[in-house]
Amino acid sequence: MAKNKKNRPVAEVNSGSMADIAFLLLIFFLVTTTIANDKGIGMLLPPKPDPNDPPPDITMNQRNIFKILANSQDRLLVEDEPLEDVTKIKDMVKEFVLNFGNPDADDILVYNSLPSTMKATVNTVGKRPDSSDGPGEAVVSFKADRGTSYELYIQVLDQLNGAYNELYAERAGISVEDWRIIDRKDPVQKELYDMARKGIPRAISIAEPNKIGG
Repeated sequence: MAKNKKNRPVAEVNSGSMADIAFLLLIFFLVTTTIANDKGIGMLLPPKPDPNDPPPDITMNQRNIFKILANSQDRLLVEDEPLEDVTKIKDMVKEFVLNFGNPDADDILVYNSLPSTMKATVNTVGKRPDSSDGPGEAVVSFKADRGTSYELYIQVLDQLNGAYNELYAERAGISVEDWRIIDRKDPVQKELYDMARKGIPRAISIAEPNKIGG
């Protein structure tokens, strides 16, 4: 006679350690998961001015300021003229910075220290009286709208920094790639770095975005 199935013992799964296993899995995924982190743009900002100090009296000829404006529709105004191709900014900035329209004694020293290729450029297109007085006075001003896309903002900054990098690299007699990886901890490379930048400051002024419109 068959035994009654109801009297058979039911097999049970030991779940006493399931909580420990789940906890260990949770720790594993927390440790191994990579979380995307937007670091933004690394920029060295000037110190906050002392409210007790009077604002500095800054006077500058407008020809020494290369103006770039970007509106909320990602349209560019460069020197008050519309510009469709953002990649043209680099050469425009190089020509502006390396202009000797009314050089002072320091600018003349800069010119004398330039390699022959850069002097040839200056002698051909770099003595315009309506452009910057000299590399020491040249300032590039970039102002964006709060609606300007992040992509255009980065593209313009890349063009500006690329212009200075190309100027410094040519003056130092090395490639732009070598200039970017120059080791300033090495005394020889640090001397080359300082020589290439002497008298040609990376004067990029980035204004706080506002509502330009358009």
